[in-house]
Amino acid sequence: MIIALVQYSPVWESKIENINYLNEMLLKIRKDIDLLVFPEMTLTGFTMDSNKFAEEIDGITMNYFMNLAAKNKMNVVAGIIEKYENDNFNSSFHFDEFGLIKAVYRKIHPFSYADEDKNYKAGNEIVVSKISNYKIGFTVCYDLRFPELYRLYAKEKTDVIINIANWPIKRIEHWNTLLKARAIENQCFIVGVNRVGNDPFNQYSGFSSVYDPMGNKIVSIENNEELIYADIDLEETKNVRDKFHFLDDMKLI
Repeated sequence: MIIALVQYSPVWESKIENINYLNEMLLKIRKDIDLLVFPEMTLTGFTMDSNKFAEEIDGITMNYFMNLAAKNKMNVVAGIIEKYENDNFNSSFHFDEFGLIKAVYRKIHPFSYADEDKNYKAGNEIVVSKISNYKIGFTVCYDLRFPELYRLYAKEKTDVIINIANWPIKRIEHWNTLLKARAIENQCFIVGVNRVGNDPFNQYSGFSSVYDPMGNKIVSIENNEELIYADIDLEETKNVRDKFHFLDDMKLI
């Protein structure tokens, strides 16, 4: 599977400007991509103004990523501020190669340190999707600090878990360490996509990364705005788990 990570600096709370910018950035994208992954709250940055930016199914962000996936015939994972049944969620959407919504994961752990929990409702379930016959799990930013969430994905035998984020530079070593740890302990590929640049509150250095099921770093890029590519063999997840039966020895989850 060929994955492209979109590491970029979004314009604060400006969906149209960010769509225009991404359109230019994606002119250079390879044509053999299976999965394209964007950071958390892709078109706004990490805003707490959820009532202003939340969208239902017919919103501008939804339509943009649906069309992008269908036009390029690739799977897309993007961060969208979602309005659902009168609540606002910080969500990760999986669009398939036909531009259809295949899965929606709603962030289980809103970041209380930044009052996210006061502006977004927490999700309450893991979400496993598929690309070909491979299982894909989803998490968003602060979720990365909660290993029990990833253990639930491991019990579902997910082949890759994706985390999309706005993770600030002042805690970036936590990001790097936790991505590696989640790969090692769950024996699967971990894909982390983080933004770069600034918003009114924080600076971001990216370090969008892919780790293999043994915790080896496949790629990790600091600071640059770019499309980051990784060609991964998802059969490696099964091979590692068959060789090292660590997940079978779990007792408490």
